[in-house]
Amino acid sequence: MNKLLVSIIASIALLAAAPAMAQQNQQSPAATDDASSYSNPAAAATQKTNYTDAELEKFITAQEGIAEVREEYIDKIESTDSQQEAQALQMKANDGMTSVIEDVDMDIPTYNAIATAYNSEQELRKRIDALM
Repeated sequence: MNKLLVSIIASIALLAAAPAMAQQNQQSPAATDDASSYSNPAAAATQKTNYTDAELEKFITAQEGIAEVREEYIDKIESTDSQQEAQALQMKANDGMTSVIEDVDMDIPTYNAIATAYNSEQELRKRIDALM
């Protein structure tokens, strides 16, 4: 369970950082185009928490894919000496995570809301853990 919690927190941080990264990197049109697809995880906490098992299973599948993307990029990001290169790698990781979420037919705000609720609502955490 600790691995899932750490993975969720890291994923939210990366997804939440995307709009800021896009603003800093305005020379890249692709970065600014994708910024609108990310949401504020703090705002997501105010959304519903009565998710169906199907939604939670999509979340779990997405989380597993996100963990793979994160693992693929974390060492690359940490080992680079260039802030620009690190930002570019972070944007690629964010794009990969976004694709994983969308590939399981879930939107970013719903994913972020479930991830936030997982951290703050024990009943939802128990349901997700039971489905894993």
